[in-house]
Amino acid sequence: RRPLPRGGARMVRNIPEAPAGCKPEDLKDPCGDRPVKEAPLPPGQMLGMKNDIFNAKGVPDLDLLKTHLALEGALSQELLLEIIRRAADLFLKEQNLLKLNDPITVVGDIHGQYYDLVKLLEVGGKPGEGSQYIFLGDYVDRGSFSIEVVALLFSYKIAYPKRVRMLRGNHECRQMTSFFNFREECDYKYDEEVYNAFMDAFDTLPLAATINGKFLAVHGGLSPELNSLKAIGNIDRFCEPPREGILCDLIWSDPYEKEDAAPAKKKQGKDQGFITNQVRGCSWFYTFDCVNKFLARNSLLSLIRAHEAQLEGYKMHKTNPSTGFPSVITIFSAPNYCDVYNNKGAILKFDNSTLNVLQFNCSPHPYHLPNFMDIFSWSMPFVIEKVTEMLFYMLHPSAGRCDEEEGLPDLPPALAKIYRNSLSEDENNTVALASQLAQWVEANDGKEAKTGGGDDLEARDRMRKKVRTIARMARMFKTLRQENETVLRLKGVCPGHKIQPGLLLAGKDKLNSELERFGHAAEVDLCNEMRPDEEAPTTTPSPLRRSISFTQEQGVQKEESDKEDAVQKDDTAEGQGL
Repeated sequence: RRPLPRGGARMVRNIPEAPAGCKPEDLKDPCGDRPVKEAPLPPGQMLGMKNDIFNAKGVPDLDLLKTHLALEGALSQELLLEIIRRAADLFLKEQNLLKLNDPITVVGDIHGQYYDLVKLLEVGGKPGEGSQYIFLGDYVDRGSFSIEVVALLFSYKIAYPKRVRMLRGNHECRQMTSFFNFREECDYKYDEEVYNAFMDAFDTLPLAATINGKFLAVHGGLSPELNSLKAIGNIDRFCEPPREGILCDLIWSDPYEKEDAAPAKKKQGKDQGFITNQVRGCSWFYTFDCVNKFLARNSLLSLIRAHEAQLEGYKMHKTNPSTGFPSVITIFSAPNYCDVYNNKGAILKFDNSTLNVLQFNCSPHPYHLPNFMDIFSWSMPFVIEKVTEMLFYMLHPSAGRCDEEEGLPDLPPALAKIYRNSLSEDENNTVALASQLAQWVEANDGKEAKTGGGDDLEARDRMRKKVRTIARMARMFKTLRQENETVLRLKGVCPGHKIQPGLLLAGKDKLNSELERFGHAAEVDLCNEMRPDEEAPTTTPSPLRRSISFTQEQGVQKEESDKEDAVQKDDTAEGQGL
């Protein structure tokens, strides 16, 4: 693979754009010295606007785009901004609550795992070819290919605006993308203008959808303020999600499980089925009874949501006794989440009033150091271990653990010649040591050893403590060096390059167990499920900032709603028996 330069937009600026009307050429290999020759050569040129990506009808060449991105090819900034702008214009015209019918495929979290997204589209079928898709959010963060994920999904949206639907997740906001790695990815691959354009486009994403009039699809779940589906249509979604309210709850809340958190404060009043969500740091847990009441009140069968990693890629929650159907279905579509969880990915397919679950495993992907770490930062554990080892051996003799022969005189040359011819090697060594000791005793016979008394003992004690500290550091850095890749994978789970305290000192076995078991990986990552306390950083508005008021947008939404209702009225009635 070609090395990628550091430093924001320099990555794109250092790659030439393909000539007009031509496809990008592969990176040249004039010396023929690639260690892994079977790996396909990455594109050596960017894909740009002048490469006829859009046809006369404005539809992008999806096969070219998907293949180019899969080979780690770059898009020109002009092309990427155009894709974002066109997709945002389409989202802007959609309602907060979409009304959809089968056949349709429901997709959960993707989290920047581009190569798993390509596999997902193979399993579920290409959008537009008889397949309709709804994505439930969380397209970015955690993985290293979030830009590629969103660029491809936005391109599918442009090509098939009525067959590809995208909802907003809790990571599609400025606060979360700054706390995790999407903003860093944008700065590394492009610049702040691209990041701002993505954020403004995320502000336009719809919030929920109904399928066949019987299933409600959202990213997170319910809200104490959500009594009917009509309330979703009254939300002003064109903003950064607040820390409370319906918009926050739709993308942050979770179904309540008995093992979730310690006893928490319940919401008072008529809606007592909500419990403070201490795991997320905002929003609520909604109970089984609360969900059943909401479903009955709105003539729904089940709530379909994403937002939580699942070992099998999905989870059918407790069955509603009145319908015999799971009250909540969680779907998660990022297999081997963060390269750590060892979980499967899954999608839901609705077809002819039948619900099927399709599972898939993770796909190989190019290796990136977490958070786009450079090679010098990656090599530091090796250097630190050697420096610590040198320091340890420098202090080691002073702690009273001297070499056996320190301070002993050498034997006379004549004696060495005489005895070594008649004894074995081990016996010669023993005699030599005994002779040296005898000479030293004879030379120092009758002399009083000079000691420093209590001061000398205190100095030795201080030195021993230093040696123990250095030894502890040496053991930690040895683990860090030997298990460098494992540790980096764990650090990739956590923003801020932090992993669970004490994990390095536990050694290789502990690290492996954390990776092998889903539950342990989830425990390590639990602190990152909480919403950050700090507010989202302010950004300069991009040209994509919406230019119409919310009142005007409601009028656009109502017109679009009337059109969809007229087209889908018969299909909705037919789907009532699901």
